[in-house]
Amino acid sequence: MNYSTVKRVLIGEPFPTKADIHERLDKLRALAVFASDPISSNAYATEAIMSVLILLGSGALVLTMPIAIGIALLILLVIFSYVQTILHYPQGGGAYTVAKDNLGKIPSLFAAAALLTDYILTVSVSVSAGIRALTSAFPELFDARVLLALAAIVLLTWVNLRGVRESGTIFALPTYAFVGGVLVMIGMGLTRYFGLFGFEPLVTEIPEIEAVDSFTDFAYLWLILRAFAAGCTALTGIEAISNGVQAFKPPEPVNAAKTMAWMGVMAMSLFLGISFLATHLAIVPTHTDSVLSQLTRSVSGGGFLYYWVQFFTMMILILAANTGYQDFPRLSSFLAQDGFLPRWMQNRGDRLVFSSGILVLALLSSLLILIFRADEIAMLPLYALGVMLSFTLSQTGMVRLMGKISRVPPGEILHTGATTIHYESGWWWKRAVNSMGAVTTGVVLIVLIATKFVDGAWLIVVAVPAIVWMLRSINNHYARIAEALRTHTLSPDKLQAVADVVIIPIADVHRGTLRALEYAKRLSTDVRAVSIITSPAQREQIERRWNRFPELTAGVKLVLIDYEFRDILHPLVEYIHQVNRMEFPDHLITVVIPEFVPDSFMGHLLHNQTANFLRFRLRGEEDIVVIDVPYLIKREQVRVGASRAIA
Repeated sequence: MNYSTVKRVLIGEPFPTKADIHERLDKLRALAVFASDPISSNAYATEAIMSVLILLGSGALVLTMPIAIGIALLILLVIFSYVQTILHYPQGGGAYTVAKDNLGKIPSLFAAAALLTDYILTVSVSVSAGIRALTSAFPELFDARVLLALAAIVLLTWVNLRGVRESGTIFALPTYAFVGGVLVMIGMGLTRYFGLFGFEPLVTEIPEIEAVDSFTDFAYLWLILRAFAAGCTALTGIEAISNGVQAFKPPEPVNAAKTMAWMGVMAMSLFLGISFLATHLAIVPTHTDSVLSQLTRSVSGGGFLYYWVQFFTMMILILAANTGYQDFPRLSSFLAQDGFLPRWMQNRGDRLVFSSGILVLALLSSLLILIFRADEIAMLPLYALGVMLSFTLSQTGMVRLMGKISRVPPGEILHTGATTIHYESGWWWKRAVNSMGAVTTGVVLIVLIATKFVDGAWLIVVAVPAIVWMLRSINNHYARIAEALRTHTLSPDKLQAVADVVIIPIADVHRGTLRALEYAKRLSTDVRAVSIITSPAQREQIERRWNRFPELTAGVKLVLIDYEFRDILHPLVEYIHQVNRMEFPDHLITVVIPEFVPDSFMGHLLHNQTANFLRFRLRGEEDIVVIDVPYLIKREQVRVGASRAIA
């Protein structure tokens, strides 16, 4: 079974490019693919607020609902901003494209770097959180948590390599099962809380818990801001749809905007419902039992609904990583097209997905899993910073765009950057909403950095500028290459395409080397077969075999170099350099490497390593051209040779 067969079994038959339109997502699948992260955030966003407020004592937990309402309003602002982004930038790219078009290159790279780090953390944190839910139910699996997390990443990688549409179909069931289960729990909780349909109201008295310390007015306000910032984890993943507009069926921007709106409604309903019940049903955050688990148990009594919600909470926490799998490769492809990442990251694989980006994401997130031992609590301080920075830059960019729109005369069209704009009558209030969102997310970003800096957020503060530097370095490299390859000032006399001399390194005289000799004689009249001799027996053998084929070796100079050490590449490279620099300075020297090609993977490991090292040593030489002349070793030839040897 060869590589191609294994690939077909694992990811399926390749799709033709024209099939792209058929592999796009309808709104139902797209909601499952892109909304799994913001929807899954409801499993812990309310708990994140309460975990900070409890420091002020149990009496402060009543502030959970007002803070949740404030966050819900912020979600509305962000969703509105990204709906505008989708409609104005239907090619996708989200915060990166908006910032590039309206704020300039450096802000756009900061937006891209922030999102890239956030998507990597989305995978690592989501998978680790899902595995924690599993090991909480089955403690005997705790020691295997890292292997389980890596296995989950392998599974997610495999599913995404099979195609966007197929991954959407697979992830739809657990996403909607989680949403349905939590909505049923919220409905039952509200029914029991208000005593509807004859139900006796639930106990709502919160146990008395003292504050951990006495707080000044400033410290009190600071903790409220910290609770608000902690609850903003509910916003993670909202930008995903704006990055992947082209994954939708036509009309792409309309379907993407509708999906964004439904995602917002769904996420806010879950968030506000959980927050209301947690505030009014005497729920207190603990280290051993999540708020959602306590809430579901209180409402359902620990029956079928409880286990349904818990199981699909685990599932959606793991599948929330799929948001990263959708958007990291797409954002990487935009950056690659603009020359800020390796060009190969813009290429799509057999199943019309950005396979290289998927594999890079899997590798980086796996490294984080190994470094942090699949502990999502340790990674959480790094989380949400990137997405808040991208929110701030994106909405600031939309403020600038609305300013441009205000200056376009009615009835006229202006082409600017990555979009075409025309006058919009409501530009002023859209600009005001975007301004409010940019200021709010900017404040949240500052609070997150200040409150989580010593807990690990400093890593992101350092990593984002470092990634920006890397992106600029890659771009500068491509710019230098483009300048070096320019033909504007090129004159024909500066190009030389004829080889003056051809050098063929040989270790023996066999079919592969003789074939290379025949090829080399077509390139130049000065052909030299060079062999490094380490023993008299080797010299005698090569000369004897060389003389057996006078008609094939005629016109070729045999150069035998005696050498007493083991590194045979050193004298060979020295000879090539001597010919290049002394005999033929400023002329092309061609090195023809005979190479036999085995028909098995193991054969490649056992042979041709010297040729690989030689190619590496000669790489970067301006006037040296390296050509491989392959000779395929077929399995039938091996059988015949073995039979003759036995006979």
